[in-house]
Amino acid sequence: MIDTRLLSGKDVSQAVYTTLDPRIQSLKQTGIVPSLAVILVGDDAPSKVYVKSKSRQFAKMGLKSETIPLPEATSEAGLISFIDKLNQDSSFHGILVQLPLPAQIRSEKVIRAISPEKDVDGFHPENLGLLTSGQPRFIPCTPKGILKIISHYKINPSGKHVVVLGRSNIVGRPMSILLSSKNENGNGTVTLCHSSTPDIKTFSRQADILIVALGVPKLITKTFVKKGAVIIDVGIHRIPNNSEKGYEIVGDVDRKSIEGKVSAITPVPGGVGPMTIAMLVENTVEAAEIQST
Repeated sequence: MIDTRLLSGKDVSQAVYTTLDPRIQSLKQTGIVPSLAVILVGDDAPSKVYVKSKSRQFAKMGLKSETIPLPEATSEAGLISFIDKLNQDSSFHGILVQLPLPAQIRSEKVIRAISPEKDVDGFHPENLGLLTSGQPRFIPCTPKGILKIISHYKINPSGKHVVVLGRSNIVGRPMSILLSSKNENGNGTVTLCHSSTPDIKTFSRQADILIVALGVPKLITKTFVKKGAVIIDVGIHRIPNNSEKGYEIVGDVDRKSIEGKVSAITPVPGGVGPMTIAMLVENTVEAAEIQST
């Protein structure tokens, strides 16, 4: 049995906020308060919870975060027109459109409408292109948070086999680019698996570092991992049970199954989730710094 270390995103996020505070105070001394506009279309319950968490952290840091609710029936053209107004509004340094969007709105069109200089989510094609070329402006929040966790706990990907499960532009694809890039938190040999990979287990069992972002509760068990691996669990799901709350929060990894076999794992909750919010704060501060020069 291995003593499996928990990689606490809560602890790392607090360290991030501590380092951000002097940068925020420096901006405020020049009359600049880093500000984020969050657009929430419709009544998706998880989105509302997540947006509330973001707003709470911004307020705690003395930053401005304004949530703008729009009706479920909002048209694509109407949303893009609204985004254009925010692009021209210098009082907001960052713009975030909470996903998922209603069926009548194409998310890729909306993401393209956000000014790349205000795209603190890092999803705009221009920002993804800069990331790919090794000159990132804004790194997507979840991959950036994972890099911070790896760095904080002195886990070095260099020379390691990193396997990423999931190829979304939000997590998997940028994660594979970052960890294979030539930098202090990269230089890994990266395999990217997805829904058309014939036997994911064949690859996951080779991983020194396994990053799981598949969106399937408790899919990864001890048979998917090799002894001593580091596991980053990006998934988060609410599963009904018979507890007092009536549910439990779990990840894509069955943590109880693999503890004792792997060397380290991010918990769910309390792992990657807090880091995503911390990186949104950091990206908004960076946007304010860029726009103030």
